[in-house]
Amino acid sequence: MRITEIETFLVGTEWRNFTICRVHTDTGLTGLGESRIPNHPHALEAYARAAARHIVGRDPFDIESLVMRMRRDDYSRAGEIMSSGIALFEMACWDIVGKALQQPVYRLLGGKVRDRIRAYANGWYRVERTPEQFHAAAKAVVSRGYTALKFDPFGPGYYEIDLAERRRVVALVEAVRDAIGPDAEILLEMHGRFSPVQAVQIVKLLAPYGLGWIEEPVPPENLAALRSVREQLPGITIATGERIHARHEYRELFELRAADVIQFDVTHIGGLLESKKLAAQADVHYVTVAPHNVGGQISTAANLHLAACTTNFRVQEYFNDFADPWVKDIAPGCPDVVDGYFALPTAPGLGVELDEAVCAAHPVGTAHFNLFAEGWEKREGSGR
Repeated sequence: MRITEIETFLVGTEWRNFTICRVHTDTGLTGLGESRIPNHPHALEAYARAAARHIVGRDPFDIESLVMRMRRDDYSRAGEIMSSGIALFEMACWDIVGKALQQPVYRLLGGKVRDRIRAYANGWYRVERTPEQFHAAAKAVVSRGYTALKFDPFGPGYYEIDLAERRRVVALVEAVRDAIGPDAEILLEMHGRFSPVQAVQIVKLLAPYGLGWIEEPVPPENLAALRSVREQLPGITIATGERIHARHEYRELFELRAADVIQFDVTHIGGLLESKKLAAQADVHYVTVAPHNVGGQISTAANLHLAACTTNFRVQEYFNDFADPWVKDIAPGCPDVVDGYFALPTAPGLGVELDEAVCAAHPVGTAHFNLFAEGWEKREGSGR
């Protein structure tokens, strides 16, 4: 079997854009990959087209070799664009291999270690930043069976917010806790906004409301700063990793013991096999994984296959029940969330197929994600 052609598709919502690739083979089998690059979908598409030279004419079963060639032979240190482009092809190859062998991908990555996959909701709070509206929106999440939800209660700000804004944030979190009751998890998204001292002050204010984790309390470039937050917040679970784009870059994070949960994005870190290797690396340090996922159904399907076969998996992020539900129609076949859990995929490969008509009906627009702009939380999807 040989790869013969690469197709790309760009699909847009009002706040996020998806870059999708379809890899063709000389047997007629095809495979899908998908990634969402904030604000730069055309750059990813351009990389994917240029990097096709590394895989056209190759055997899609040779995934390790294909990924090594793309990382090594361009002699560039992989960042978000390159790692996401590699992930597009890598996921598509797994999709082809699973179809060729008539097996779901997770069975080719070690087989299942669980019978269902816990989900948490994101994208549910595109409402006014008032306690009343957050309360109603959160209540709708748990009414659908979710046992965990994530949200960013903060307005625009960088490093610090004033006392009035802190009081507002406390009121929003208090309202959400009242809406969801004592048993559902609040996952606090901080989007790397704060200085270490401000992050610690804010988390101490919010800790009485029960936090399942705090996510990216400080910008991601300085892991020593994250470690300082870790030292000042004993007993608080810290999650990070969505903006780390290579497996090797996690070494310092583990050595510093700066986080308890890592949130690599399968579509930004080079695909499923890279993610599986990183999860094993995390397991050595007794760290769990909760992959970042702000994508459509193709990337969600890939995440479900990873979760099915990964022993230290914790919970899976999911937007598409609340933010742009029509996104499910781009690639039907992915299981739905029922009572807070996904069922395991059962179809060969990733288990989804592209609907080109839906793609054509939703072209890429001019969406720009900027969480430092006034009103970002309503205009741009309330999350990553």
